[in-house]
Amino acid sequence: MYSNRDFNRWRRHPWHGLAAHPEGAAEDVVQVYIEMTPADVVKYELDKASGFLMVDRPQRTTSSPPALYGFIPRTYCAEEVAKRCPHAAEADGDPLDICIYSERHITRADILLNARVVGGIQMIDDGEADDKIVAVLEGDNIWGDVQDITDLPAIKTERLQHYFSTYKMVPGKEIDIRVDFVYGREEALKVIEAAQKDYQNHYGHLHQQDEG
Repeated sequence: MYSNRDFNRWRRHPWHGLAAHPEGAAEDVVQVYIEMTPADVVKYELDKASGFLMVDRPQRTTSSPPALYGFIPRTYCAEEVAKRCPHAAEADGDPLDICIYSERHITRADILLNARVVGGIQMIDDGEADDKIVAVLEGDNIWGDVQDITDLPAIKTERLQHYFSTYKMVPGKEIDIRVDFVYGREEALKVIEAAQKDYQNHYGHLHQQDEG
């Protein structure tokens, strides 16, 4: 079992070594680790043990994410997140995913940014809750005034729904993915809070050891 000292000895672990919210920020502003950009047609994902970005799989289709894609540090999708999704038996057991819109093209992953939460998509993947929080880059010159997902052009949300409903498609293999329910800022903040509780329940001991 890792201790928090292991994660922080050289470079802070993107999942365990960083905070979910920037210091002094409003409750709807989160810190995000970016795994993928809209130019990526390879699925990149954080290697949970090492903290390095790794190739998960080359995408079978030609689709790429319509927004920056990553996760919120020190979140985990387990029992508390599943409670907020009536049609899911459990959650997917990963950090909470988040998609961020930016007017300027950000062309590299393995970076941190601050984003303001505006809503989310309740994704159910093979019976598991796999929510996708939707946010805008903090201080963005175009999207910076967006307060709720309903303030975004509808096509922005539709493209996210289409991407997540199809990105696991493989010829000859059936998939069971639902992305029908879109929610606003207030529910998104509750999902984030639930994911922080799940993280504390499952991984809080890492930080207790460090403080001790």
